[in-house]
Amino acid sequence: GDVPHSEDPRPQFERQGYLILHGLWDFTKVKANAKKYSFDKKILVPFSPESLNSGIKQGFTLYEDEKLVYKRTFSLDESLLKGTTLLHFGAVDQECTVYINGEKVGFHRGGYTPFSFDVTKSVKLGENEIIVECIDLTEKSHGARGKQSSKAGKIWYTKQSGIWQTVWLESMPKNYIRDITITTDINTNTVDIKADYDGEIKVTVYDGIEPIIDKTFKEKVELKYDYTWWSPENPKLYNIVLVADSGDRVKSYFGVRSFDIAFDKKGKRRLFLNGKPYFMNGVLDQGYWCDGLLTPPSDKAMSDEISLIKDMGFNMIRKHIKLEPMRWYYHADKAGLIVWQDFVNGGGEYKFNHIATFPFLGFKHKDSDYKYFSRENEDGRKEFISSVHETIKALKNVTSIGVWVPFNEGWGQFDSVDVTELILSLDDTRIIDSVSGWHDQGKKKTTLKSMHTYYTPLKVPKDERAVVLSEFGGYSIKTADHVFSEKEFGYKVFKDSNEYANAVKKLFIKKLKPLIKKGLSASVYTQVSDVEEEINGLVTYDRKVVKIPVEFMKEINLEIFKEANRIE
Repeated sequence: GDVPHSEDPRPQFERQGYLILHGLWDFTKVKANAKKYSFDKKILVPFSPESLNSGIKQGFTLYEDEKLVYKRTFSLDESLLKGTTLLHFGAVDQECTVYINGEKVGFHRGGYTPFSFDVTKSVKLGENEIIVECIDLTEKSHGARGKQSSKAGKIWYTKQSGIWQTVWLESMPKNYIRDITITTDINTNTVDIKADYDGEIKVTVYDGIEPIIDKTFKEKVELKYDYTWWSPENPKLYNIVLVADSGDRVKSYFGVRSFDIAFDKKGKRRLFLNGKPYFMNGVLDQGYWCDGLLTPPSDKAMSDEISLIKDMGFNMIRKHIKLEPMRWYYHADKAGLIVWQDFVNGGGEYKFNHIATFPFLGFKHKDSDYKYFSRENEDGRKEFISSVHETIKALKNVTSIGVWVPFNEGWGQFDSVDVTELILSLDDTRIIDSVSGWHDQGKKKTTLKSMHTYYTPLKVPKDERAVVLSEFGGYSIKTADHVFSEKEFGYKVFKDSNEYANAVKKLFIKKLKPLIKKGLSASVYTQVSDVEEEINGLVTYDRKVVKIPVEFMKEINLEIFKEANRIE
């Protein structure tokens, strides 16, 4: 019971034989070039040392000439020493080298994406030792850093480092199912499964516990059935079990749905779900926690927050500049919450005028100008492209993801048209918001007109693309005894909670609602929770106070949906 996040780490691709390596590890911080070290602390994995939950005393900072070193022992029996044993990491910030029983098993760069190493030859029966060494240069690395900053304040948050997502071992036969790709088609009511495996696989599809399809295939199979489609109103999922002729067995699931951009009856381009215009009404979610930073405190905390967003009447969430643990997406799939998934930005130090002031005044800039966007470093650009591949590989089977968001507000933006084409070549089943908010590269190249509007009136510009309001709102109210610091940041500040709630209502009903018939296709309210100095959340940073009554927010959203349902 003391091990945090002990649930199955990957519900989308589940096996019996696994071992979660969370709990207390030996820990130290040494000079980056140190070869010898002794461990003077214990850390609770998977929490970063900078977080409260890690058990490391507060005020911990990793400097750029230092590294973190983690160590623990674990015991393996035959069930974890089948033909292949893999070691998985959900995310390690920013670079890590891993050793098992003194032998280097791998290196990974990129602080937000999952990765694994084949450790079959390094592990043994009985006692084993794992050592993980990490460095994290935040802004100085050009790699993904998201909202972390060594100068945290306002919309930038405390940086963190090291292991911050799940660590686990998994064992299966030598010949095993390496990966599956699930594609659903509502027009033909078929589900295609492509498996990366040498040999035959038997697949069984279940509706609840009732088996509805049994098929044996090699490489690829088409599963036809009268499926109920997945939507936020009816988040129907089907379970599948894959049994390979090598004895490998994997459990997964899918929802049948489609995301598109098409014309409504009045000739306006809109977002479509399952072949019909669908207004995506959501909230921006930074995914930061007061006690865990980027790591949610528990599995329940993740599912509770997703349920709260649904209870408030929203049907979508924009996962902002962060990848979550795979279980978070599982909860979104089950609850029926459409996800807009941001990719995580990197690059050099951003020039504030270039990424904020000029676009705000209407100046757009070509994103092949790497210097302008602090993207001169070629390795940093290559790392972003490899993270695009890793992100899509990790999340491609998530039912709820409807939109990919490669770039936000010009942070580390570059070659967005090429990046959009790359994403489409890897996954053409979802919508792409190429550049959320600013530095739009023109109509021919991208499919959405994506706006962030905080200080000016909300409007729908003349544009032949589908128009989305990908950020707005940001109304803030300070909740005494539930704030991070005396400094406060918000886009519009309120002192009284009734005044705040009524202002939110007015924003949605008077300003947002009339734009739906003019062509607005989606809106993303800022934001789910307060984060540090930024106090514009619907809930406080410690998640103890919901600032707007749930029923009140739900009523507002019902009115938005009534309006949206008039569109054909």
